[in-house]
Amino acid sequence: MASLTMYPEEERLQGADRVAFNLYIISAVVLFVLMMLIGVAMRMTQANWYGVPPALFYQLLSMHGAGMVGSMVLATTAVMWFFLRKYVRLHLWALVTNYVLFMLGALCLIVSIFGGGYAALWTFLYPLPTHGVGMWSPHAAALFMLGYLLIGVGELIFYLDAAAGIIKVYGNLGRALGLHWLFGGTIDQNHPKTVVASTSMIIANSLGILAGAVVLVMSLINIFYPQVVLDALFTKTLIYWFGHMYINAAIYMGVIAIYELLSRYSGRPYPLTRVFLWAWAATTLFVIIVFPHHLMMDYAEPHWFLLMGQTVSWASGFPVVVVTAYGALTNIYRANMRWSMPSKLLVLSLFGWVAGGFAAVLDSTIRINLVMHNTQWVPGHFHFYLLLGALAMALALMYHVIGSRAHAPPNSSADRLGFPVYVGGALIFLFAFLDAGHLSVPRRMYPHLEAWLPTDAIGSVGGILVLLAMIYFAIRITVGLLKTPSPAAAGGLGDRAADAAG
Repeated sequence: MASLTMYPEEERLQGADRVAFNLYIISAVVLFVLMMLIGVAMRMTQANWYGVPPALFYQLLSMHGAGMVGSMVLATTAVMWFFLRKYVRLHLWALVTNYVLFMLGALCLIVSIFGGGYAALWTFLYPLPTHGVGMWSPHAAALFMLGYLLIGVGELIFYLDAAAGIIKVYGNLGRALGLHWLFGGTIDQNHPKTVVASTSMIIANSLGILAGAVVLVMSLINIFYPQVVLDALFTKTLIYWFGHMYINAAIYMGVIAIYELLSRYSGRPYPLTRVFLWAWAATTLFVIIVFPHHLMMDYAEPHWFLLMGQTVSWASGFPVVVVTAYGALTNIYRANMRWSMPSKLLVLSLFGWVAGGFAAVLDSTIRINLVMHNTQWVPGHFHFYLLLGALAMALALMYHVIGSRAHAPPNSSADRLGFPVYVGGALIFLFAFLDAGHLSVPRRMYPHLEAWLPTDAIGSVGGILVLLAMIYFAIRITVGLLKTPSPAAAGGLGDRAADAAG
């Protein structure tokens, strides 16, 4: 069971651990600001407020899609590492290797896009990357794919190290998931929810990354040896397995922050239940096999495959989302909740995750998907659970850590202003996308018709507000992380009573 101690001693970061964590978080928040700046520029271009040239627009779209997802995984990997290291031994070299490979991969993406002109989007769908029609060369496409490969290999190294640590403590991954308690037995309340969620993502996302590695290597071989012809449908299937699994892992790693932190701010224990273990066992399976809902327009796919994607799409969101949301709401109901930035962000993340998830379930329904798939409903739903879900989870940990450095949960007047600006801007931005999807405004289009401009303009306003709030968050978090811990914070434990007195 997660500790009720606000700042437990075993979470203190010192020496190389602190440097590595700071690198992850500061890099992530800087990348978030840059990717949001790109997103706002594209939205303003669609609103006819800003004139990004067409070729550059699709380069920016490629960078934004790949960069935002990568940045989110970088941030929530730090969330998983921060808490999991309390329960199992994690080697710092694996964390640092992941960071170095991520940065090398990001450099490859930047050079391929802004140096080589690559603009075939994050999906690198075969055979488009090899047909740049003068806009980019096959070598630029190859560099983009190499960047993906480096980022994926880095994350896999981190997962393998985490898996080794978990197996050493719990015997095997099944016991770490709590499978031996599904049908009976007395559940050990000291079994960490963090271990359950981490194990689930190690299993699921390792498979997704391996699928991505296979398709990336196949695509690289095709670029340099065109006589090796790939099956387009099989290639696309692997790409979407990789892409869907990778972004889902970002959310599921981030939810660890809720399990670890919420009870500290509510002052109530967050018990481990059999329903919780069943939910994560089901999610481990569902999140692996749900991705065919991305392929419903590919009628050549086997019928059973699409049917599986449809059925699991309806079921996959409920086990963990409902259990986590219900558990969290019962935990804070009538609690003496301490409303500071971390707790507000944690509750916000529950809303963003659930609401964005329901919008995703709607889009994954075949009859709705036929109408909505190529509309702005799609960026609406995934921006929803990223901006207000996964990013809020990561920001909650960031604010909690800078609070531990000062030995008091952060809640300055600037924080109290930045939070509603972020939430309000995000809702304006998101509902502009969703409304545009309802109006059948197409996604990924550079020029927009005059009838589409009102939602573009509203979305631009929301995007600007989100960007301004994120710039503030990035500065606040960076300064807080680099600040020397106060004597009280460095002196040891900080329980809830001591924090209240401070």
